[in-house]
Amino acid sequence: MLILINSSLSSTYAPTIAESKRAGVPLFYAGAVCPKETYPPADPLQFCSTAFGAQYDSQMAMGFVKSNSKEAPRVGYSAMAIPISRGEIDYAEGLAKQMGMTPVDKQVIPPPTPDYTPFATKLKDANPNWVYSWAPWVTQVRTLEALRRLGWKGNYIAYAHIQSEDELERLKDGDLYVFGTNAFFKDDLPVHAEIRAATHRAKLNYPTTQLTEGFIAGLVLEAALKGASWPPTPQKVLASMNNLKVDTKGLRGGPIEWTKTNHFRTKQYYRVYRWDPSKNGIVQVKDWTAIDVK
Repeated sequence: MLILINSSLSSTYAPTIAESKRAGVPLFYAGAVCPKETYPPADPLQFCSTAFGAQYDSQMAMGFVKSNSKEAPRVGYSAMAIPISRGEIDYAEGLAKQMGMTPVDKQVIPPPTPDYTPFATKLKDANPNWVYSWAPWVTQVRTLEALRRLGWKGNYIAYAHIQSEDELERLKDGDLYVFGTNAFFKDDLPVHAEIRAATHRAKLNYPTTQLTEGFIAGLVLEAALKGASWPPTPQKVLASMNNLKVDTKGLRGGPIEWTKTNHFRTKQYYRVYRWDPSKNGIVQVKDWTAIDVK
């Protein structure tokens, strides 16, 4: 009825997509990077609920940098040497130029790098007042930590992957901003209590703060299957997914809505968080900001 991908390894995509097309079965990315085939005009069989989205993320990040700079933004960039991260940082660099900002350096860092100091040194020497990283969390955070060890005191903005809430508390860096589409547990919504309770019942050792993405995927999957009459078939499930609207219970800024031509969402909502040293806690810097998905 439905094929599910929750691995971010893009090497698994091609064979799974081929099997989906061969069998005429819808393919649902849940936690994996959303391919552009889910954006309008969407591939008929590919759907995605994952929080982060290429290009829309950098539109948010660069807009935030421009509107929160006390001086002309000089932006450095950090990417992992994998196609999706490199491509997004290239896009962000071009977008910054269009917005009147100055890109000063870009470092594309191999995944197994043991020491980020050489890359951070090049970034620091370019004298950015902001650094933007869109990559797996390890690259984002290790670039920041290397820059801080070198004495760089600028602002750093990164995508809020599932580790970020715990990491803000660990790092206690007041100039680190993380932006994402999932509400942090510090917001203490009723749905967060629901997730905590489910975690307790299941006796999970996995950090509760990192379970939002899976919970949202479960809401989407439940809605898609409920929308298909019994007995379900691939065709019925596909019809349901092509006309889906899921209440995310406040975990995101609005519903996840799919149409026949848009299998990503009709609006992408972002929040920005940071650690506030004066309050000794995580604070919300910018509330939900919507970007239309076209």
